[in-house]
Amino acid sequence: MEEQVILVNEKDEQIGLMEKIEAHEKALLHRAFSVFVFNDKNEVMIQQRALGKYHSPGLWTNTCCSHQKPGETNTQAGERRLQEEMGFTTPLKEVTSFIYKAPFDNGLTEHEFDYILIGHYNDVPQINEEEVASWKWVTLDFLKKDIEANPHIYTAWFKIIFEKYYQYISK
Repeated sequence: MEEQVILVNEKDEQIGLMEKIEAHEKALLHRAFSVFVFNDKNEVMIQQRALGKYHSPGLWTNTCCSHQKPGETNTQAGERRLQEEMGFTTPLKEVTSFIYKAPFDNGLTEHEFDYILIGHYNDVPQINEEEVASWKWVTLDFLKKDIEANPHIYTAWFKIIFEKYYQYISK
């Protein structure tokens, strides 16, 4: 069975379910989350998306991101996906949400009601190479400067979070 996303309105009220690719083809608003995991040095773990991803392959982004499944809370979904992509789990805290729309060169569009989730971890992840090509710890100051200098190597939602929601991820 294909993965489904939760379609929502602009108040994040569920209005249906749809197969993930179809929702991206039709640019329909759906629920999502973006996880940011920090270590004791206040560095954030970022990942490079696997080259086989259906959009934004090889681009750098936050620790992990995905879509909630029906019946999951935002934090449950984030913790599940951390395990699936990065091979670890840690408690997450929801800090804010926002809506964005980003078209891609392949005809798909992300139109998401995205929740930003924050967690803490100090060890080395055990990445799922089908999802993640690489990872690293970096400072937020480094990221802000690198996104300005090299915007083409980062995902659309990651750049939006850094531009508009930085105060929610910085300590």
